[in-house]
Amino acid sequence: MVQPNPKNSTSKPKFTKEQYARLKAEAASPYRGLRKFVYLSFGASGLIGAFIFVLQLLAHKTSLEVGLPSLALQYGVVALMIFLWRWDKDPSER
Repeated sequence: MVQPNPKNSTSKPKFTKEQYARLKAEAASPYRGLRKFVYLSFGASGLIGAFIFVLQLLAHKTSLEVGLPSLALQYGVVALMIFLWRWDKDPSER
């Protein structure tokens, strides 16, 4: 077993309690910030797409056979991103 070298050890802690808690949370769920950014950006894209398709349907620019499936797809993307956002929540946030 390796013994610690007393010359190298210091009595000061390397991290504050807040830093240690943040590092521990990041180790428990890596890339959470990136995932939430992706969920938010894809959800916003779906909302913008749904808004455009609703406007096209109201203006009769597209037929119902083309517009409704596309609108349903955009709503599905938004619903999926909401589900993933909620699923990815930290247990302390629930």
